[in-house]
Amino acid sequence: MRIVVTVKFVPDLQSQRSFTDGTVTRTAEDGTMNELDENAVEAALQLRESLPEGEGEVYAVTVGGADAVAAVRKALQLGVDHAVHVSDESIAGSDVFGTARVLAAAVHQIEKDGPVDLVITGMAALDGLTSMLPTALAAELDIAQLTLASSLTVADGTATIERHMADAHETVTAPLPALVSVTDEANKPRYPNFKLIMAARSKPVTTWSLSDIGVDPVQVGAMASRTTVIDASPRPPRQNRVTVTDKGDGGTQLAAFLVERGLA
Repeated sequence: MRIVVTVKFVPDLQSQRSFTDGTVTRTAEDGTMNELDENAVEAALQLRESLPEGEGEVYAVTVGGADAVAAVRKALQLGVDHAVHVSDESIAGSDVFGTARVLAAAVHQIEKDGPVDLVITGMAALDGLTSMLPTALAAELDIAQLTLASSLTVADGTATIERHMADAHETVTAPLPALVSVTDEANKPRYPNFKLIMAARSKPVTTWSLSDIGVDPVQVGAMASRTTVIDASPRPPRQNRVTVTDKGDGGTQLAAFLVERGLA
């Protein structure tokens, strides 16, 4: 079984967010692999480990500038077999549809060495939180999609997920090849061990440009984006802060504060 898992390089949630030319500023210093993509990597690794040795391999794929390679390096530290970084100046400013087109082309490029049975993504990227990429990517690949999976199993050429909705519990299946997006309920991501961390330093990362994967630059990037950032400004500092010194009645003061403002 060959599995492709998508990972994204995003700004750290604790860092100061900013925009450059209408796009989120990303630097190696304050960036990291999208936290929800760790669940996707874990799901892929668990599937590989459930197979007889040598019958499964996992590719991690990311799209972005030079700094985005950190995302697939993290995936290598977690235990994936191969890392692919699609990087091209023409990709800058792509929306979810452009990104999905590039990722689909990368999957097709991987398929030149053999069929891809499963594509796994996280439920959302924490920089945008649109949750649109899994559906857009499945549409580009023209394969079935099983989204928001709380659990995932594969047997006899069929993927089965469980999905917890607000008012229902669903079990959904689809024949392979398929795309699955997993939630943070699907598993508990592992920590990289020292051996894998050291090995990841020397493991090769395959880098492709748009021409390598057959994507026309006019189909991606800011010019092809269906969305545009009109304006962005820093968040204003908070006003009218109230500092309470706890002298034994801090809880009472907090409760009175919430009641006064109709918050309790």
